[in-house]
Amino acid sequence: MPQLLAAIESVLFVAGRALEIGDLRKLLGVDEGDLHAALALLGTQYVQEQRGLRIQHAGSQVQLVSAPENARFVAALLGMPTHARLTAAALETLAVIAYRQPITRAQLETIRGVNSDRALATLVQHGLVLEVGRANTVGRPILFGTTPEFLQQFGLSGLDALPTIDFAEAEQRATDARAIRAAVAPSDTQQMALPLGDTGREHEGHEE
Repeated sequence: MPQLLAAIESVLFVAGRALEIGDLRKLLGVDEGDLHAALALLGTQYVQEQRGLRIQHAGSQVQLVSAPENARFVAALLGMPTHARLTAAALETLAVIAYRQPITRAQLETIRGVNSDRALATLVQHGLVLEVGRANTVGRPILFGTTPEFLQQFGLSGLDALPTIDFAEAEQRATDARAIRAAVAPSDTQQMALPLGDTGREHEGHEE
């Protein structure tokens, strides 16, 4: 196992990008079970030892990334700002997509209860959301999902690292929130800050 861990670390470091787990398995000549066990162990070691690297999973891909708590140092080295601005609407939209992906624009707006065009465009511009396919329904609407950049910006090793949510309770709270939102002016929407790793973009604006 120590030799396998070292080999994985070397390959991911030199690659500098996400690799397909299947390709990594073939390259290292190990079976899938051993590879997943080694990746999990390496990721745990990084966290427990407070090292500067993390193992990040995105679907069938795996990548070596910098620890999110060190983002400000990486940004300083690269001469990039450490924060971008996202409205509360954009953050709410991002949360819905993260938990419900893949999701269509219509499904997203049904859950939020408001038009989400601007919020969705902002998330795509930040590289946090992208088109992941087409739904097998009338009109073949676009399906949206989160990106590896989303995982890195929020310090997540994978989507399974998202906090657990009681969806029954969340749906009721969302219904209450929509009722409250309908009673307030759009100008009451506040802006919220998003910690950045290495995107180096800053956007401001109000959304519905």
